[in-house]
Amino acid sequence: MIVYRDAVPADGPALSAMAARCFTDTFGSMYRMEDLRAFLDETFGEHLPSHLCDPDYRVQLAVEDDAIVGFAKTGPVFFPGDWDAQTIELHQLYILGPWQGTGVAPELMRWAMDSAREAGFTRMVLSVFVDNIRAQRFYARHDFAEVGTYAFRVGETIDDDRIWACTL
Repeated sequence: MIVYRDAVPADGPALSAMAARCFTDTFGSMYRMEDLRAFLDETFGEHLPSHLCDPDYRVQLAVEDDAIVGFAKTGPVFFPGDWDAQTIELHQLYILGPWQGTGVAPELMRWAMDSAREAGFTRMVLSVFVDNIRAQRFYARHDFAEVGTYAFRVGETIDDDRIWACTL
């Protein structure tokens, strides 16, 4: 049975490991190993755990048998552009492979959108890799649409990401 709950600072190590595994499983073959390691260390080893103590971020976990199988993280928008104060970013929505297609992602998306609305946000933005068609279909089902491009950097590799947005 999957339990959904807010992340707490003590979840940091397990969440970092899960996020790094999920990113590597999905995109790891696209990057040089040293670039991937540096990205994972900074993004999930440093930033993600620190965000669990930062009131500007919210993280919801999907947990089964005491193991994190998915999570969603929202927070301030860091994309270039003119984003107003009522816009929030969905930084990550990660689900481990065996739990994809089981309803975890829609539940975490519902949480992200509902909690953003409750906090007074009127728009949500995210980035998605241009070739990640499965994710794009998922976001489209949740009323997101492409609004721009974003150069997503992992070391020397610059990915072609698309910025998607929806009205909350």
